[in-house]
Formats: sequence, C-alpha cells, structure tokens
Amino acid sequence: MTKTSETHDDSRRNFLTLAAAAPATLALAGVASAQTSASAPSALPGAGRAAVITGSSRGIGAATAKRLAREGYAVTVNYLTNHDLAAEVVADIEAAGGRAILCQGDVADPVALRAVFDANDEAFGGVDVVVAKAGIMNVGLFAQTTDEAFDRMMATNVKGSFNTLREAARRTRDGGRIIALSSSIIRQTPPGTGAYAASKADQEIFVRALSKELDGRSISVNAVSPGAVDTQLLRQHGEDALRGIPEATPLGRLGEPEDIADVIAMLCSESGAWINGQNVFANGGIA
Repeated sequence: MTKTSETHDDSRRNFLTLAAAAPATLALAGVASAQTSASAPSALPGAGRAAVITGSSRGIGAATAKRLAREGYAVTVNYLTNHDLAAEVVADIEAAGGRAILCQGDVADPVALRAVFDANDEAFGGVDVVVAKAGIMNVGLFAQTTDEAFDRMMATNVKGSFNTLREAARRTRDGGRIIALSSSIIRQTPPGTGAYAASKADQEIFVRALSKELDGRSISVNAVSPGAVDTQLLRQHGEDALRGIPEATPLGRLGEPEDIADVIAMLCSESGAWINGQNVFANGGIA
C-alpha cells in the first residue's frame, strides 16, 4: 500500500470516529447552551431608557410610572400639588428595585415644565418616553360653568398637553415614544361634559399632527382614550357619576388604572412600534 493510500485510510477512520461521536457531542453542547440561556438574565425592554410622566402622583399616571419602571425604565414622576402621594410612587418604584426621581412642576407653565425635563436629563441622561398625563376634570352644564373653571381646565388639559408634547418633540431620543391621554368621553359627551370633552379631543389632533412632524426619527406619537376608570378624578364627582357605568360597559366593570397603564406599556414596547398617529380607545367596549 502506498503512503498516499495509508494517509487516505487514516483520514477516513478519523472521520468515521468523529461522526460516531457527533450526536453525543452535539447533545452535550445543547445542554450547555440551554443551561447558559436559562441562567443568563434577559434584559428588560426599558433598560437604559428613561420616561417622563406628567401628573403621575396618583391614578393612571402613578400606575403608568410603576408599570414602566417594572419594564426597566428610569422614571421622572411629575406632580403639581400632591407631593406626599408622588413621593410614595417614587418609594414604591425604588422598593421594587427601579429608579425614579420626583419633580414638581405645572405643565401649564412652559418654564416649569422645561425644568422637569432638565431634571430628568440630568438624572438619566435623556428621555425616551414621554406620557402627557396631567389633566383636570371639571364638569358642569354650559349655563353653570364659570370662566375660572373653564380657563383652568383649558390651561392644564390643552396648553399643558401642548407644552409637554412640544418639549417631547424637542428632546425625545430617536426611536422613542410620545403618548397623550385623551378620553372616551369625546365620543359620548353626556350633558355637563362639553368643556372637558373639548379639552380632551384636542389630544387626538395634537398626536395626529405631531406624528407627521417627526418623520425619519422612528418616534411614534399616539393618544390613549380611557373609559370610566376608578380613580379619584372620577370619584370626586360623587357616586352619581358612577351610577350605571359598569352595567353599560360590555365587560361589566369600571376600568382600573393598571388597565390603562398596560395599554401605554404596549405602545412603548416593540410590539407597538407600528402604531403611530392613532387614538387607542381603552374603555371595556362602552359605546
């Protein structure tokens, strides 16, 4: 046998030996890979990102702050007057291992609002999600609505939201999310809600326009329209304001702040990346 033939036979034997051992080797590699995957912590979707949430001392705003913090976002909790409640939100986030700061500021005052964003940027290096939640609800028939009540509601709900969205347009990093809170009441407008519904209908117009102005930056801009949610904002009008609502809702109950926070979290996620310029009605199906 020639040396070349011997070399060929040796190579063939080595190949057959490796082939016979391959299933066991691959099985061991698969186990090691599975163990590595199981032990490696998965990164939270909001890790390394920051969110500014106006009006987040209670209700939907507080639930949203906690929800995004669980997703890994560092959160700026904004409030106007409820310092103690806002501090509780921050404490709850930190107790759960999240990061948050507290920042007072009136959204109707553009200087004060810029200071809120400045505080966020200093603490967290920038902003990726802005939720324009701050709002007030004054109800009353046209003939009974005072100038003061009307002006204050418009200053907070309309000008305040505009100020927030304007600052968000200037500061939100590429790939971010901007969300305004509207209301399902814009479809229903029962007696006594005309001014409030008007102040919330503006949010739909704002996001529709702003979503087109951020072309090329991969920033989605949407509104969320809650139905009747069990918050102090609703209960401040008394039990009469709640009468009949659960029965009129196909899902048979009032909403909870966490229901709306979940919708906002979805819009902030990769699953919501293709939703842009829309008003998402989250109301249990009430007409």
